[in-house]
Amino acid sequence: PNLYLAVERDLHCSWRSRRPNQTLAPHSRKEYKKQRNIVRGSGSSMRHTFSNSRTVPRITMAPAPPVKELFVAPADRAAKTAYAKGLPVVQNINKTSMQWLQVLAEGWASPLNGFMREMEFLQCLHFNTIQTPEGERTNQSVPIVLPCTTEEKEKIDGQEAIALAYEGNIVAILAKPETYDAIKEERCSRTFGLHDAGHPYVKQIYAGGDFLLGGDLEVLDKIVWNDGLDEWRKTPTELRQQWKDMGADAVYAFQLRNPVHNGHALLMQDTHEKLLARGFKKPVLLLHPLGGWTKDDDVPLAVRMKQHECVLAEKVLKPENTVVAIFPSPMIYAGPTEVQWHAKARANAGAEFYIVGRDPAGMGHPTEDRDMFQKHHGKNVLALAPGLPSLEIIPFRVAAYHTGKKQMDFFDETKASDFMFISGTKMRKFARSGEEPPVGFMCPSGWKVVSEYYLSLAKK
Repeated sequence: PNLYLAVERDLHCSWRSRRPNQTLAPHSRKEYKKQRNIVRGSGSSMRHTFSNSRTVPRITMAPAPPVKELFVAPADRAAKTAYAKGLPVVQNINKTSMQWLQVLAEGWASPLNGFMREMEFLQCLHFNTIQTPEGERTNQSVPIVLPCTTEEKEKIDGQEAIALAYEGNIVAILAKPETYDAIKEERCSRTFGLHDAGHPYVKQIYAGGDFLLGGDLEVLDKIVWNDGLDEWRKTPTELRQQWKDMGADAVYAFQLRNPVHNGHALLMQDTHEKLLARGFKKPVLLLHPLGGWTKDDDVPLAVRMKQHECVLAEKVLKPENTVVAIFPSPMIYAGPTEVQWHAKARANAGAEFYIVGRDPAGMGHPTEDRDMFQKHHGKNVLALAPGLPSLEIIPFRVAAYHTGKKQMDFFDETKASDFMFISGTKMRKFARSGEEPPVGFMCPSGWKVVSEYYLSLAKK
């Protein structure tokens, strides 16, 4: 069913996103109806073919979208820096806003020119898309905005440009700045499905000013954090070049904010085999841990990166077919809304396939004893999400620990008694107590990294 939805979505978006007087090839109105009817009308024969095959027919996707970096040209850097230092208004930004600035500067949110103006913000909230200069719609489900207080607004209004500073250093110019109401309750309700300040990112939104600040960005230099991890931070442009250098003919991305266990690895290995079966010669995995702000009880980035290195060193994932890089975005825990952002950003990095997880970008409800989101909604929403024509979605297959095989395996509900589910809570309990998980759950050196981290917390 997800394949049918994806095919129909792509046909529908191709037709609806055409420009006036544009002839689409091959999706003319006649061809559109013909292909749509094939998808809708083939009925049981199509379902039988797909359900009894380990491979999925290859769908021709649109080319990767263009990447728009917002860095000042090296030749202009000195002059632009001097200009920025002379501007009458300097707006200080916090670490989360600095991470969003990096996201914009490197082109992850292309085609945005900077922090969202009000019209872009409204399109994002209401449609999960923004309109490109060519009149087409591209996915942008998460607002990328700067908070602004009343006092700051009074200084900014009427200025042609302002400087943005982080920790006392001017990092960018914001041209033609625009301030507008933050509409916090509506923003949170539309993005998260609630506006409870017990949610960690909602709390940040409510702690910000009553206005938002948008404008065109000119970022003065490449952003580094000097935390020992900058070598892993690669821009979309750098990653696209790496795919060429590796001779990759397919790139599949996996987003994560947790250590990699063998169930994750099984899904990535399975995707690799499926792409080979579809005729690709050199599929490459982009293992792309989220590197921006996360909530306090998530495993820190440095620990996760060390664990990921162990996964490659033990060849759980083949190093020759895997690129590990840090995705600079903050995490906002917005479930089906946020998973669209995660997919769109990877498309900008040149990925053609995106593995969507179980309950992606989810978390427990802040006040009730339940999850915030239905676990299947993320993959279903992403299968239908508009404005992602260059990306094919690979649905998550549930993996669990097979007690007989003593390894992670895809769950078979007809043999449910053979499987044991090891939740994140159970994994953390193992780690905090110094107890070893079942053999085959995670590579030994990777588990040691995770366990040592949780044991260090227990000592504190």
